[in-house]
Amino acid sequence: MKKFICFDVGGTKVKYGLLLENGTVLSNGSYNTRPINLELFLKDMIDTINMYTRNTIVSGIAISLPGFINPHTGYSEAAGSVKALSKQNLKELLNAKTSLPIEIENDGNCAALAESISGNAKNCTDFICITLGTGVGGGIFTNGKLLRGHSFRGGEFGFMKNRAKRGHFELWHSNSSTSALIHSYKKLKGLNENENIDGETVFLESNNNPSVRKLIDDWTKNICYGIYNLTVTLNPQKVLIGGGVANQQELLSMINHQLDLIPWWKVFKVPVELCKYQNDAGMIGALYHFLQEQTRRFN
Repeated sequence: MKKFICFDVGGTKVKYGLLLENGTVLSNGSYNTRPINLELFLKDMIDTINMYTRNTIVSGIAISLPGFINPHTGYSEAAGSVKALSKQNLKELLNAKTSLPIEIENDGNCAALAESISGNAKNCTDFICITLGTGVGGGIFTNGKLLRGHSFRGGEFGFMKNRAKRGHFELWHSNSSTSALIHSYKKLKGLNENENIDGETVFLESNNNPSVRKLIDDWTKNICYGIYNLTVTLNPQKVLIGGGVANQQELLSMINHQLDLIPWWKVFKVPVELCKYQNDAGMIGALYHFLQEQTRRFN
């Protein structure tokens, strides 16, 4: 069975792995994203590719990338917090350093593809996948097809405005991402922004700290406003929640509880579940996109 190198590029970490064409993860790892310097960003990626190709026959490279990505050319109009890739074509940059075929897709779309093909939405024609990470992203399936939008901006949920605060509305990125939760926690605790804190730390402390529990409650409410708005707009069969923070066992029950408190939710209510693949969704979806795009390109 063929093997592929897969990357899931995030604003904080780049996850990578060696996958079989059926989506089985043979090995994986991660390194810190160097999002500003293009040369350093490419070096990290090439070093990882060389690590695998030194002793393994690899059939291609599949990449999940944040931002406005043309999935047919690899061009990034913008790449989220990975500033070095804005208005760059990562596919062309890597092609100058490796002869392996490369395909690139938006990270939220990759997560949705993974769930549609072999995950918790494999029997759905219409669903929404929401990913909570450095920002808020996701993918939309309607009538069995991925909705990318006219200029590949479909599923950019984080740019929705969903809450008034002191007379100003906030982006969903700003109050519902994992980064937003961690930022609020650091502010509450008087910690430096450079302090290394993850979502698990916040959830653990919330068990014994009422102030931290309130932070999580408020954060969950903001997530639910977005879920509600998307559901009443698209009327999906289900909503899936992904991202590393979704590994927190209580998060799903908290979300469903808060949704039940929203007036009119009972009219539009659909199942809200977790993604099957969680942290591997980006890599697996990138692989599925690679296989689909190669088939389209050469058939």
